[in-house]
Amino acid sequence: MFTLHNLKTLLNETFLSISIKNLLLALFVLFILLLIRNIGVKILFGVLKKAASKTKTSIDDEIVVIIEPPLKFLLTIISFYIAFLTLKLGYTANILALKILVSFIILTLSWAAYRSENIFSRAMESFFRKKNSEIGLSFVPFFNKFIKTSIVIIGFVLIVQQWGYNIGAIITGLGIGGLAVALAAKDTLANMFGGLTIILDRPFKIGDWVKIGSTEGIVEDIGFRSTRIRTFEKSLISLPNSIIANTAIENFSRRQIRRITYKIGITYSTPRQKLSEAVEKIREMLKNHPEISQNDTLLVYFTEFADSSLNIFIYCFTKTANWGEYLRIREDVNLKIMEILEDLNIEFAFPSMSIYIEKNAGS
Repeated sequence: MFTLHNLKTLLNETFLSISIKNLLLALFVLFILLLIRNIGVKILFGVLKKAASKTKTSIDDEIVVIIEPPLKFLLTIISFYIAFLTLKLGYTANILALKILVSFIILTLSWAAYRSENIFSRAMESFFRKKNSEIGLSFVPFFNKFIKTSIVIIGFVLIVQQWGYNIGAIITGLGIGGLAVALAAKDTLANMFGGLTIILDRPFKIGDWVKIGSTEGIVEDIGFRSTRIRTFEKSLISLPNSIIANTAIENFSRRQIRRITYKIGITYSTPRQKLSEAVEKIREMLKNHPEISQNDTLLVYFTEFADSSLNIFIYCFTKTANWGEYLRIREDVNLKIMEILEDLNIEFAFPSMSIYIEKNAGS
């Protein structure tokens, strides 16, 4: 028969050197604390979200969303720490638990700071947009990554120091292999300096259509190590910044016009007068075309006697750099040229060869 004496005896028993009584008490305390934590967090954030929704700015709404997960995690860790103290495992165990608690507090604060950095980046981006500062906007991704990296490093250093390690000694020790690290990291450093060069020189920005070497596409991201370009085949190419810094860059987005240039071949049977008239009419058509730029070079000339044609050289610019609009304008120019030549009864030439057979008098 189970009696009160048996219960007291059971509670005084130990499990892994922990009193059953203290273990049950710790579980009870943990249950109560987690229950209070759930109810308290729900009420607290309900009030904060309601208050934030009444303000004109959205920043406070974002702050509430950002701090909610880290705060829940921190309160859970504190609950476990308080429950652990009820186990009464002695001074050494309590000091170890305190170090773990402080480490988690540092980790949680770093987590919250890491999440909140996006607010700072958006505020910077909004500021630079109002100032119409392209170089400022180009720096925003670098600031974003720099701040996040700094938060991670600072959090790591604080946690390491909390456990009694001398971070200075660790860095000094790493200095022994500094040469090897420097050699291994030289490409990374070259890419970082290349990225800085891209930001300062501003040969392109995110969203630009560029051609770098054999790579052509839209710039999607400018990072510390590389720049990512989305090609027109929709594949994503990452180019090291060190290569970009030493390669000719063609930025199609910076131009306002687009060139049309080609040669038209007409037959050798075309009379000289009709050839001159065709050249003049094509020139006039381009000068009066509403979508051909009149402020840039416009050339139409009979330039050469080719193997199977008389060639008319055409050189002009459209008023737009948009590829689709450019193709439409070029098509219209081509059709108008065909119309001019048809009206003059001039035929287009095609590659041909004439063979003459000479017969001897005695044959």
